Amino acid sequence: MLKKLHRIDPPRRFELTAAPAGEFLTPHQLHNRYATVGAAELAKINTDLVRNYIRNFQQVRGLVPYVVGRFRIIDVHELGGADIFTSGMVVLAAAVDEGELLMEHVYPADARDLPLMRQTLMPGLEIKLERTHDISAVVHADRTSDGRVLITAMPLLYGTYTVTRGSGTFSLEPPLDLNLAAGWPLFKPEQLREAEKRFAELRLREAPSGAALGVPGFAPSGTPPPAENQLVRVEQAVALETPKPAPPPPSLAKVEKGRIAATKTGKKGAAPTPTATPVQIAKALPVVSPTSISAPVAQAAPADGTLASTAGGGTWKTYPAGRMPLGRLIAPADLADVADRGLAGERIYLKGQFVVNFADANKAVLRPRSRVPDSVMRLAGGNSARIIVEYPAGYVPPAPCSTVTRDEIRPLEITEVRKQEDGQLNVFAREIMQP
Repeated sequence: MLKKLHRIDPPRRFELTAAPAGEFLTPHQLHNRYATVGAAELAKINTDLVRNYIRNFQQVRGLVPYVVGRFRIIDVHELGGADIFTSGMVVLAAAVDEGELLMEHVYPADARDLPLMRQTLMPGLEIKLERTHDISAVVHADRTSDGRVLITAMPLLYGTYTVTRGSGTFSLEPPLDLNLAAGWPLFKPEQLREAEKRFAELRLREAPSGAALGVPGFAPSGTPPPAENQLVRVEQAVALETPKPAPPPPSLAKVEKGRIAATKTGKKGAAPTPTATPVQIAKALPVVSPTSISAPVAQAAPADGTLASTAGGGTWKTYPAGRMPLGRLIAPADLADVADRGLAGERIYLKGQFVVNFADANKAVLRPRSRVPDSVMRLAGGNSARIIVEYPAGYVPPAPCSTVTRDEIRPLEITEVRKQEDGQLNVFAREIMQP
């Protein structure tokens, strides 16, 4: 009725960088949040959750709860006119590391995508929700008859999905209509019992004769299980703008105490004019040739199998050497200060020499190169740092045990710094430079 009166807008598609302010909650945190509240309080929470979604998260009180973690699909239901969301599919999934949490994740879509969705969304498939790729908001929370928590999640990006062991993709669309009279949750109690019963029978049929059912994450033999298929969201590559012709390059770039300042070209023998910059900045150095640069388009599939967005290693804008946006350039010794103060809205770049401890399909773990072991550094009151670098789709991370050198021309961009109780710094960064 409100939609017909133009009092509310239909659900909108959000961008990853413009999603409503929220908090990312693990399965354990979600269970703790909704398991202990009283029935009246839970009803009030659900009223707010549904209202926020219907109003496209305008005038939200507090933070929107987003889901992160690994879930395994138990059952799949095709949506129709008798459901709240009338087109697409919804999956019932169990958290891999929290047995008391269930999730029904909605995948609203046009009818043309349903055939591939039926082939893709199967019991046993793993869903991996990550804060860097997925914005799945909790729109309802319920408790089952045996005390477990059942949440309903909606992907606000309405993106494109694929499986890591498959080639097809399907795309989501914001629902055109909401049939709120159908009631929550989407899987009613009887449907939930039947779904879990079918899944238990499926697991028994798939288990080897005489073998015990495996614990998620461990094989019965004690060795790690083989990689399983995963559902992932796929981010489309963003076309880069053609660089504008740059002015002639300066005679020299002066680097002083982490500050990059281009000196003005003057007469021969003239002293360069110093720049009065209050903070350390990483300044893009001009490039002589206005050659058009295009982003790599090849996407490397993750090694494991899960349902995820077509992110591969994620997609964001990358830059030619020295052409990144202005920001503050720091060295590993400055990371402790960033951990204490936070990024404070600044764009912060990291330079230094690092050793690669570990690498996989789209990530690498680096350590600042030092002659002092981390354990000795912590005993001496210093902070050891571990830099977790994420690479865009199509990039190949550096090999383990290799050395990586980054300077003011090709720095890493820091996205977050966390400090552990023992002083260990976990630095999250990403590759923003073009090969």
